[in-house]
Amino acid sequence: MTSPEYYFSYKPVNIAPEVVAVIFLTIAVLTTIQAFKSRGPKWLLVLPVTAFCEAVGYAFRVVCIYWTTLGTFTATSLFLLLPPNALALTNYKTLGEIVRRSRVLLPDHQKPKVFWLKPRFLTWFFFTSDVFSFLLQGIGVGISTQDDKRDLAKYTVLAGLYVQLFFFAVFLVITMYVLVDKRFVVACGPRDVSPRQAKRRLFWVIIATTILLYIRSIYRVAEFVGGYGSKIYGTEWLFYLFDTVLVLISFAVYMQSFIGYHFRSHMYNDTVVPGTGAGNTKLHAYQISAEYTELNQNQQSYHA
Repeated sequence: MTSPEYYFSYKPVNIAPEVVAVIFLTIAVLTTIQAFKSRGPKWLLVLPVTAFCEAVGYAFRVVCIYWTTLGTFTATSLFLLLPPNALALTNYKTLGEIVRRSRVLLPDHQKPKVFWLKPRFLTWFFFTSDVFSFLLQGIGVGISTQDDKRDLAKYTVLAGLYVQLFFFAVFLVITMYVLVDKRFVVACGPRDVSPRQAKRRLFWVIIATTILLYIRSIYRVAEFVGGYGSKIYGTEWLFYLFDTVLVLISFAVYMQSFIGYHFRSHMYNDTVVPGTGAGNTKLHAYQISAEYTELNQNQQSYHA
């Protein structure tokens, strides 16, 4: 067993990681309930899985306070550095689904022709970039267990973070374009009175969480650039502020306006027919702006 200061460059505070672990476990349960209650797509289960992995990371941090080894420190680093990348995957998939389902409702001559607005490209391009970044960061943390390869580990993790920052920026640009383009629409959730409000609400989630993840990645870059023993690496409250708090706020945004309510399976059809659905559930048809086509003149609602 080694002193915690040897790996962390400080003695981790007690209580804080236990509290954070419980919070993330609670988030995992709540987002699982939301995913099933909203009857949204299964890929939204990425949210509770990510929260659970965060809880595991803070549990390992608790272990490190009392029993610090290379194994427990490496596990802590992996579970706290990598899981938030999955939140970016959620955003990438959400934007891809908005584009894909909007294209279904447009006549061929109005569908975007540029390659970067094709659903398959959007999803897989950013998915591949995120996985690549994930692997680089994971490999870097793994290499860091060898004292003679710490510099290599540092630059490998930094390469992964730089890749992530670049694609975050590209994604935000495309997201803003889709937001202002009236051809792309979003189905209403339970609290939306119009598709326009639904679109603003959903894009607020995507943009806000991506910016929060971007800030977190900048902090991580600064941490690894400084290296072991630097001011940033050795200041624990910076970790809790720019990592823990930002990830928690991201989850709060996801939970406050849950994505699944905009992607219920009965809400989208290739031929949109208002008033269909089981029981008293009504389909809220897409309403595309008048300059394109009028799919439904009356506001309809469906039960939550």
